[in-house]
Amino acid sequence: MNYLNINEEKLLPVVIELNTLLADYHMYYQKLRNFHWNILGNNFFDLHEKFEELYTDARVKVDEIAERILTLRYHPMSNYSEYLKASSIEESTISLADNEMVEEILKAHRLLLMQMSKVVDKANSIGDEGTIDMIGGYIGNLEKTSWMLDAWNKNKTDKLKDATVN
Repeated sequence: MNYLNINEEKLLPVVIELNTLLADYHMYYQKLRNFHWNILGNNFFDLHEKFEELYTDARVKVDEIAERILTLRYHPMSNYSEYLKASSIEESTISLADNEMVEEILKAHRLLLMQMSKVVDKANSIGDEGTIDMIGGYIGNLEKTSWMLDAWNKNKTDKLKDATVN
């Protein structure tokens, strides 16, 4: 029975992009754990807590992405060796300063957002509304988190662009 109302023969490109996103989220999750464990300095308390919040969210998304792949009747990628090959997010060293950790997270966010766009493009091409809806929510959430981390990493003298219309 085809409960998806999607041409199942056209699902493979969506699943491939979802599996890549799954790999990216696993690598991102581990990067956050690394930073959570290894943060030092004056911003320890703020960032230790923030990194835990972010990796908890990433853990949930890993499960949701895998379950979406299963919903589409495919097996999700499930080995770290596969994640390392498929992900564009690289491992991080343990000896980064707090602002470097935040920059690494923002870099990972850019890569995640690029992969999410690929997923949405493939899903849109076959009318996969379930995947589009799920990933659309992820995009908005990750963009907001990126804005907050970027604001944390700015100098007090930095300014935002003015959008006033004259």
